Amino acid sequence: EAGKLGGAALDVTDPEPLPADSPLWGFENVQITPHISGMSANYDALTADLFAENLRRYLAGDPLLNLVDRERGY
Repeated sequence: EAGKLGGAALDVTDPEPLPADSPLWGFENVQITPHISGMSANYDALTADLFAENLRRYLAGDPLLNLVDRERGY
């Protein structure tokens, strides 16, 4: 609203789904996707590879990849 951002692409909103009356729908510099923007032809293979690597790390006592920082909220 203040015009400080050149643009934003939103795949996740709060609340979700984004209500029809949300002002975000009206901004020309905002792109909103249906929370599937990460999907690709090789998504399943990449996810399986990440799971396998994290399982290997977990069993070895090593740090896991892509952990959520619960204190920061992501």
